[in-house]
Amino acid sequence: MKILDFPESVRDRIVPKVSGTYVYRCLSCQGTFDVGKLLYTCPDCRSVLMIEDRDWERLKQTPGPQWRRIFDYRAVIQEPALKGIYRFHELLGSILPLDAVIFLGEGHTPVVQANGRLKDWAGRPFFFKNDGQNPSASFKDRGMASAFSYLNHLITSQGLTNVLAVCASTGDTSAAAALYASYLVQGVTSAVLLPQGRVTPQQLSQPLGSGARVIEIPGVFDDCMKIVEYLAEHYPVALMNSKNAWRILGQESYSYEIAQVFDYNVSDLVVTVPIGNAGNITAVMAGFLKLYDLGIITQLPWILGVQSHHADPVYRYYLEPNPHKRVFRAVTVQPSVAQAAMIGNPVSMPRVVQLVEQYRSMGGEKAVQVVQVTEQEIMDAMLLANRNGHIACTQGGECLAGFRRAVSGGLVPDGKVGVLDATAHALKFAVFQEKYFEDRFEPEFGVVPKEALRNRPVLVRPPEGVPCPVPGTAMDSESFRAFVTATGDAVASVLGLRP
Repeated sequence: MKILDFPESVRDRIVPKVSGTYVYRCLSCQGTFDVGKLLYTCPDCRSVLMIEDRDWERLKQTPGPQWRRIFDYRAVIQEPALKGIYRFHELLGSILPLDAVIFLGEGHTPVVQANGRLKDWAGRPFFFKNDGQNPSASFKDRGMASAFSYLNHLITSQGLTNVLAVCASTGDTSAAAALYASYLVQGVTSAVLLPQGRVTPQQLSQPLGSGARVIEIPGVFDDCMKIVEYLAEHYPVALMNSKNAWRILGQESYSYEIAQVFDYNVSDLVVTVPIGNAGNITAVMAGFLKLYDLGIITQLPWILGVQSHHADPVYRYYLEPNPHKRVFRAVTVQPSVAQAAMIGNPVSMPRVVQLVEQYRSMGGEKAVQVVQVTEQEIMDAMLLANRNGHIACTQGGECLAGFRRAVSGGLVPDGKVGVLDATAHALKFAVFQEKYFEDRFEPEFGVVPKEALRNRPVLVRPPEGVPCPVPGTAMDSESFRAFVTATGDAVASVLGLRP
């Protein structure tokens, strides 16, 4: 559609204008700092930062229903910068001119309803939001689109050169950072630090393919993160982990898309997300709070966080019912199939604490809950989901296992509907599926395959004496007919077919 085809009431709002006054705000000392330079922690107290629009109140001059129309009409405009997460420009980065926006196809991933069999297994109706259909095959692209668009703006407005983007990763962050850095070729290179031997081959191939400098470090993600933090403090690098507040800002788009898909009626939803470094659950809460504050939604959905018993510091923190007695303690992680969530000391924990308190004050104590699941439950749930038409990764399996656990535990009453985050594509974690099917899981995972969920290829050969094709060698017609007939009958026998 052309701009002139839109109703006059929204016509001048379809293409957003630069507006707002953005600052970094420290969650601890409440200090504010200019966003004109890259900051990751508070210069005064070293706590984590959030992005804040100090002119936020101006957005309330537009009624909530009008915002809905603006966002819905933007969905049909042929403007690349508005096709991705910046459809919600005013909520994500209104200080960015549209020509700074990096769009690689991220955002607006499908929301797929579970079939009847899977719904009955979980105990409630639910949907998967398949964020594995983002460009690098994970939800991390949402944050990277924001962080790299902002970096692109700094490069063009301040003349920055020779920028090195760095991140620590369990796989998905490195793939996304390397992809966006490779597109933003003007003066930007990327380097990623990975825990040696703890990234799937599929995930490792992605930053290598995008041309990033890949460095493996002994230990786990938390160890890599400490090294990247050291680099950001002592060297001129652009940190692309969730300590980068622009990353968190971009991931808020997940909430905006859910609201739009459900026609802004989210009161019955239980949005279920895995918790690793805690950036995603932070962004999801922040996003819905913004929508609620502007009247775009009239009630907050519930949020359900899920952690594996092999990496569960947030779950343990909220086991204490008295907020004044809660003490956060990092945990030593054990091997987990949900590798992206295998983090024992999440950097966004201070954000979680503040936002959970704010969210519960507006939506009630049950509005944010955290459950724990086992590695066995994660694998079984992932395989069952994908047996029923989905492409869930292990973190998606973690969400399904957690949603089912919450339902069986009475945390999700009748009438609630789940929206589960499949954070990455199933193919990224194919190695765990193979281990399950072949019963090769190391003992420390504690996963024992269930025969009903295993699946392996069956080799079918014709009976002895019947010729078989040989690559590069032609068969005569009579021999080939004999091969087809004998092998076809053998396949029919395996499949239980009768003439």
